[in-house]
Amino acid sequence: MQNMLTIISNALCRITGRNGAQTVSEGARVVVSRSFADFTPQATFEIKKCDLHRLEDGPPLEAELTRDQALQYYRTMQTVRRMELKADQLYKQKIIRGFCHLYDGQEACAVGIEAAITPSDHLITSYRAHGYTYTRGVSVKAILAELTGRKGGVAKGKGGSMHMYGHHFYGGNGIVGAQVPLGAGIALACQYQGNNQICVTLYGDGAANQGQLFESFNMAALWKLPCIFICENNKYGMGTSVERASACTDYYKRGDYIPGIKVDGMDVLCVREATKFAADYCRAGKGPIVMELETYRYHGHSMSDPGVSYRTREEIQEVRSKSDPISLLKDRMLSSNMASVEELKEIDIAIRKEVEDAAQFATLDPEPSLEELCSHIYQNSPPLEVRGTHPWAKLKSSY
Repeated sequence: MQNMLTIISNALCRITGRNGAQTVSEGARVVVSRSFADFTPQATFEIKKCDLHRLEDGPPLEAELTRDQALQYYRTMQTVRRMELKADQLYKQKIIRGFCHLYDGQEACAVGIEAAITPSDHLITSYRAHGYTYTRGVSVKAILAELTGRKGGVAKGKGGSMHMYGHHFYGGNGIVGAQVPLGAGIALACQYQGNNQICVTLYGDGAANQGQLFESFNMAALWKLPCIFICENNKYGMGTSVERASACTDYYKRGDYIPGIKVDGMDVLCVREATKFAADYCRAGKGPIVMELETYRYHGHSMSDPGVSYRTREEIQEVRSKSDPISLLKDRMLSSNMASVEELKEIDIAIRKEVEDAAQFATLDPEPSLEELCSHIYQNSPPLEVRGTHPWAKLKSSY
């Protein structure tokens, strides 16, 4: 610390001339630019070995992490966490209504996947979609405004919690498991167009027994589609534990003839490396692959579920204390001298302000007008009359 203070003091002396005028010498610029020189720019960490199905080799056992990447992952996970806690608060104030499924606890899944694919790749998920909406590039303001049904929402206030969309992001889908055949179709389009893109298709353990999943697996395997099927196993489908719902809880093996990987979904580096491996596998023309991310949700299934009638508070607290994805990354950063406690606190303060500002916008922004009811039915189509709720209702579509 004393050395750092000396460097800063010397820099200030060189910046300010004898007469007090502000001058900047070449040497001063060098010294000032090294204010973060004491931080470790890059480190290598051991990560948990993945379980494999029909694969000889899997993801690596070590992961490299740069300081910039670490700060980015921390900032993104913390933003998703704060955003979901704010959604909880707004729901309890009855500002958000209807269905609302929160993602806190599972942040490492969304952030790790996004770190391993490109913005031109495609992603589709279930109704627990807020985290992926953010990692796909939609702002906190647009997400919270959509939750409150406002014009400034990502779907103009007409989609709500379960129906958010972004660039190469096909939502939140409200029907359990229905996004899986859609994801296979997107992968088919990627293959047909020959653009070297892949589709990440996510579903939960509660959807893992749906027949449409296995139909999609079959077609994807026959046609060697570039699709990563990912089961986010958060241990409970609604209020039913995986042991009570599935005769086989090894979801990474449920593709049978499709190779699979079981991954620690609470570790952002594990998720990143496994997704990189899976993406490379798909891009090589080998066909689909199944991933199971072992994770955990802190809230109930939805806001109408207190989440403690089928599991204990002690169980939730144990996961928080031992496996929290944000704490795990933070501990790595601090132990390897990649960041300081003060720096991370500053990031936390900035994120809280961003979320608070977004919540204020989502509360004050107007709701869409009745005239918007029939807009966006068709794309690039001239306006046409739409049948209303009674014969006298005259509505016109627009785009």
